[in-house]
Amino acid sequence: MEAAIAIQVLPNLQDEKDVCDVVDKVIEYIKSTGLNTTVSPFETVVEGDFDKLMEIVKESQKIAIQAGAPSLMSYIKINYDPTCGVLTTDEKISKHNK
Repeated sequence: MEAAIAIQVLPNLQDEKDVCDVVDKVIEYIKSTGLNTTVSPFETVVEGDFDKLMEIVKESQKIAIQAGAPSLMSYIKINYDPTCGVLTTDEKISKHNK
């Protein structure tokens, strides 16, 4: 695995329920990609091919707008190493979840 991203999509909506509905649609899309995905309260982590992950970042923005967000802010963290690969989410946190 050459890359991992953490994506946080924050729709510009007043009602918390509306925000959650939009975020849920983005997460649904991300999970539908079939890549290893970890959802947490503040962001979603996805692991895989760098180009595919960048496609997911782009499409996540479009899905949030289509789901009703008039605008949004997104925060993206990228861990990328095309030569040696990166640690998986499980390798990073499994020792803390025992």
